[in-house]
Amino acid sequence: MKINFRQLLFGKPLTANSLEHEKLPVWRGLAVFSSDALSSVAYATEEILLILVALSVGASYYSVPIALTIAALLVIVALSYRQTITLYPNGGGAYSVAKDNLGETPGLIAGGALLIDYTLTVAVSVSAGVAAMTSAFPSLGHHEVAMSVAVIAMLSFANLRGLRDSSTVFSIPTYLFIGFTTVMIGMGLWKVFSPSEIHIDDRILHPSHIEPISWFILLRAFSSGCAALTGIEAISNGVTAFRDPAPKRAKRTLSLMVVMLVLFFVGVTFLTQHYGIMPREGETVISQVARHTFGNGIFYYLFQFVTAFILVFAANTAYADFPRLSSVIASDRYMPRQLSNLGDRLVFSNGIMLLGFFAAALVVLFNANTHALIPLYSVGVFLSFSLSQFGMVVHHLKHRAAHWWKMLGVNLLGAIATTVVLGVVTITKFHDGAWIILVLIPLLLIGFRSTRSHYESVAKQLTLSEDWKLEAPVPSLVVMPISGFHSGVLEALKYAQGISSDVRVVVVDVAPCRPEMIKEAWAAHIGENPSLKLVILASPFRSVTTPVIRYMEKLERSHPGRTITVVIPEFITKRWWHNFLHNQTALFMRARLRFVPRRVLVAVSYHLHE
Repeated sequence: MKINFRQLLFGKPLTANSLEHEKLPVWRGLAVFSSDALSSVAYATEEILLILVALSVGASYYSVPIALTIAALLVIVALSYRQTITLYPNGGGAYSVAKDNLGETPGLIAGGALLIDYTLTVAVSVSAGVAAMTSAFPSLGHHEVAMSVAVIAMLSFANLRGLRDSSTVFSIPTYLFIGFTTVMIGMGLWKVFSPSEIHIDDRILHPSHIEPISWFILLRAFSSGCAALTGIEAISNGVTAFRDPAPKRAKRTLSLMVVMLVLFFVGVTFLTQHYGIMPREGETVISQVARHTFGNGIFYYLFQFVTAFILVFAANTAYADFPRLSSVIASDRYMPRQLSNLGDRLVFSNGIMLLGFFAAALVVLFNANTHALIPLYSVGVFLSFSLSQFGMVVHHLKHRAAHWWKMLGVNLLGAIATTVVLGVVTITKFHDGAWIILVLIPLLLIGFRSTRSHYESVAKQLTLSEDWKLEAPVPSLVVMPISGFHSGVLEALKYAQGISSDVRVVVVDVAPCRPEMIKEAWAAHIGENPSLKLVILASPFRSVTTPVIRYMEKLERSHPGRTITVVIPEFITKRWWHNFLHNQTALFMRARLRFVPRRVLVAVSYHLHE
């Protein structure tokens, strides 16, 4: 029995009728679309503390007020995205909202920002997951890049198998993380209110010991902590992945995600302050919180494994959304149309592979350093947030549906808040790498417009004129380059004679005695035939394709208006590796001739048995 390795790896092809079966219920949708947002619990608090403790240990007191402010912003943005889900159930999120309400350019900027954000999501999540693993096992500390690239490859492979299969795999670490984090925060709060169980740094708990802190430092810490908002827009971009009624299920999933995210983020930040934990080299903040809560026993290591898995699988949110968003943009002809095609497993395979390639490149470029990648992360996120919020404001002002003024208030508040955060992030993170995003987005915008311009140009050139009609055909002139006589050449000659009564068999003189041998074979096998003509071309510089092209140009000048059909005989070996044992003249000839206008290129294959 012949084994189909492709089906063994990726599964059997699915029919279009299976699409509804592949869609997600709420519990699976939560695993696919919330892992990115929930995983930010593992590093958002640390990003706040990295800014504050650079000033003083006592400044970490402000981490909880900052976390509460970010939690309020989370709720505002989530309420706004619930409206987006209702009004734009076909997905696209910020891209669709901005394009419809603010215009083409803001829509493309939002789309470009989201595509960058999703690529960074994979790079940041995988790098952070590997960092969690190396915190527990320091001996792995020198292999972060290789481990991260390997994980990205595995994630890409899993998603190529299909959304339903990947959601089943990724639901396990997501729900384990939810369970372990809930237990950790619960046990931690119990310890906080049992003072004999815990040692608290007095400088952190009592504001009287805190040195004055500037608004600029607070804003920098706030902007760093806003990494907790990453991934909150994912559900609005992937509404079509849910089972019907999709908008209702998507909104329910979004609400569950935000409630858990707020509780986990504030809870971890609160425990971090009360444990007196500071960022340190070689161990993440959440690892220290788990160590203080669980001790150094089995539960600590289990939590580290689960955290590493959720951080890695958080990238799956991007794998769910990047291909879908790129397919929407490609459908509008701003990206290559191949990105809008569903693969045989009913996923956007080209988008998945594109995302994996660029994410792996980022990991290598930034040496799998989470802190170096996060400044790039935030600008694109809040740019798309702001454009989406302002787009919804314009939508309500234009359409004024029932209770529109209530929704307008939420969106306006969200637009102002996210724009302020965008300004803060851009200013405070500019020198840390945020400027790269400000360069990339205009470049993407140019690429989008160039792609659209190309498709419009192609459509214009291929459009039939009103006075077009089918005219009588002009007999084709056939040119057939050969290197010798064999069974494959004779098969090609039969085909050539079937399409034209004027066939020129061309031999390029690049080897001694070859022309004479071919003339002898011609006399023996062909003889006198008025429809066939043997042409010997000199080639003093031993080029094969150039003399043939020049000969065809000469024919074209002497036979104006006639189409030249180039028939190329080639033999196909039984084993793929046999190709390396033969000259690939036919392949190079086709590659060279396909860009020459007014040429019809035909390859006649002769299959070998051994």
